[in-house]
Amino acid sequence: MKLLLDESIPRQLAAHFPEKFEIRTVPQMGWAGKKNGELMSLAARESFVALVTADQGIEYQQNLKSLPLAIVVLTAHRTRVVDLAPLIPRVVELIDEVLEKRVHRIDA
Repeated sequence: MKLLLDESIPRQLAAHFPEKFEIRTVPQMGWAGKKNGELMSLAARESFVALVTADQGIEYQQNLKSLPLAIVVLTAHRTRVVDLAPLIPRVVELIDEVLEKRVHRIDA
């Protein structure tokens, strides 16, 4: 299952996901600096099932009725790996159970 880590997420967080996930970062894909709408379209075209981000305003910047993939927003005090890693089991649970093409929030 392919997940894309947004530029707002430290790339080292990828190591905290189970091996069943194929994790790529926006810079790895050559998409650094792309606007969210274009980024999501590119990700959907490449068969990513979700964009994992720390961008708290993303749901207000997009047309939520036409999202091409799910968005998982991680909310923690800071965007350091030590702060975000404890949220990964909840991300995995969300993706394994029911991942709808909408914005999902996971708070610390």
